[in-house]
Amino acid sequence: MSRSSASARWLAVLRTPVGATAGLLLIGFLALSIIAPPLWGDDANAVDTDSILQGPSAEHLVGTDNLGRDLFLRVLVASASSIQLALLATGLAVMAGVILGSVPLLVGPRLGRLITSAINIAIAFPGLLLALFFAVIFGVGSTGAVLAIGAAGAPSFARLMLTLTASVIERDYVSAARIAGVGRVRILLRHVLPNIGEPLVVNATIGAGGALLAFASLSFLGLGVQPPAYDWGQLLNTGLNSIYRNPAAAFAPGIAVVLAGLAFNMLGESIAQIIGAPTIRSGSRTHRRRELRAASHPLPPEESRSTTSDRVLDVVDLSVTFPGADGPVRPVRGINLTVQRGEAVGIVGESGSGKSLTALAIARLIEEPGQVDAERLEFLGVDLLSGSEREHRDLLGTSLAVVFQDPMTSFNPTQRMGRQLAEVAEQHQGMNRRHALLRAIDRLRAVRVPTPALRAQQYPHQFSGGMRQRAMIGMGLMGSPALIIADEPTTALDPTVQQQVLRLLASIRRADDVAILLISHDVSVVAELCGRVVVMYAGQIVEDLPAAELTTRARHPYTRALIAAVPTMRTDLGMPLNAIPGLPVDPAHVPVGCPYSARCPRADDHCRDEDPPLVADAAGRRVACWHADELEES
Repeated sequence: MSRSSASARWLAVLRTPVGATAGLLLIGFLALSIIAPPLWGDDANAVDTDSILQGPSAEHLVGTDNLGRDLFLRVLVASASSIQLALLATGLAVMAGVILGSVPLLVGPRLGRLITSAINIAIAFPGLLLALFFAVIFGVGSTGAVLAIGAAGAPSFARLMLTLTASVIERDYVSAARIAGVGRVRILLRHVLPNIGEPLVVNATIGAGGALLAFASLSFLGLGVQPPAYDWGQLLNTGLNSIYRNPAAAFAPGIAVVLAGLAFNMLGESIAQIIGAPTIRSGSRTHRRRELRAASHPLPPEESRSTTSDRVLDVVDLSVTFPGADGPVRPVRGINLTVQRGEAVGIVGESGSGKSLTALAIARLIEEPGQVDAERLEFLGVDLLSGSEREHRDLLGTSLAVVFQDPMTSFNPTQRMGRQLAEVAEQHQGMNRRHALLRAIDRLRAVRVPTPALRAQQYPHQFSGGMRQRAMIGMGLMGSPALIIADEPTTALDPTVQQQVLRLLASIRRADDVAILLISHDVSVVAELCGRVVVMYAGQIVEDLPAAELTTRARHPYTRALIAAVPTMRTDLGMPLNAIPGLPVDPAHVPVGCPYSARCPRADDHCRDEDPPLVADAAGRRVACWHADELEES
């Protein structure tokens, strides 16, 4: 979001009746808290023994206290301590809450779950009860009250921080930042906090009203501001002692507390309505460090795939496991895959077949409670299963690029495009800000973004969908990627832009001999760009064959069904489109035998009893089907 649009949204708050009323009230109270002490401080503290405990009059609008001091002036002067201490306590609560809510992101899921549980337990107690508890710990007085109210308000802000962070941390641009090697603290500061600022401001504004009431309550109970200092809560306590003789002595500070609290709460609610309430900006789903850049020749012959030195990716028996209600769930099972330098490999299958999870596992983006197991998972000869995330950060950040399907979730909306691309060069190539930005402009030019210097200064919402996809590719080119994983990179684009993106990927692949792993549910897209196609079903590879033979020599019934489901120029418009009968397999309840048997027209008892192995023929084509030879002959 640009600064001008953000300013317009904030000004829109003051244009609503509630927002304007609350704003004027709040400005009035804030101004009063500043000017009242120097203007009326001495008169408010002046003792007049001849006017003790008088009622309202022309000279004393609210009456006097037991020392003859003017209560109206004291209420005005008390606005300074009441509002300033409440704001101080609110700031402390927000700061402590943000720190507490950020800890799970910084320390990892195991310790993070303990901290989250502690926060949830603290939230179960009423705020005022917590404030009383902490007031005993921190002691009586204004300092102790500020600390107590800040500590009591911290759990609610921490819980809000956890919720907002959980929404942002799953965005594609955060995953991209991890691939780019950005550390957890930098992710928090650059990609999380800027995108949750508005909800925090809304809740902090509302929280200030609550802090004001809590502070008045502590002072009323004698735990807050101590004589000779005073605030509205202490004046309320004093006035309550003479409420039957002079009700105005209690009503005046009470009305001040209510009006100031309403001003904070009404303004917070108005901000929430204009900004969209405490939710993450949907435009803010973006920043993508998903590096890409791919290149490879249409189909490497078998000899070219045999040398280990040219092997970019080597995966043996890869599986991904998540805990489930009825035991572990394995949505990815036994994946064996190699990708050579310059090779373009496509992975196709229905939604839920495990394509994207396989890519995430390769990119080391599966987090707990998910677990990745493999006999071998090597990228450029480096074992990704051994060592820490930090040890692999530079390798994955410069040599692996990932592109995800939704351009809107690809970039951080709070940062300019050039800065987002430049971060890769700053992190891994040691460039300063100026040279990194020049590199970013050059990469935007390389992916055919017009006027790249101007575009680098713009925000993601000022880019079209196709332009954002190009910028993602440019981000991948900031390093020197050996492999680009493109997960449904054209799904959210119209056909014309799809072709432009595919041609761009193909040209990058040919120019730099970069490998591409293209994931899609669209067989025609994969066949256009890739030389080899891997078909997945129920978390397994069921067929692996050259793209040129996809429509003529596919041997698995599922592969043939996928091809038949794609309409062509010869499809009879008067007939219903082909569809695969039945539903995909639930990963939590994978049947015995071939997982496709329930939907396969050729399934027999052998298929239903025993899962076929993935077997390679003499040409290197692999298939997992008991009837593969029959289908090849048909």
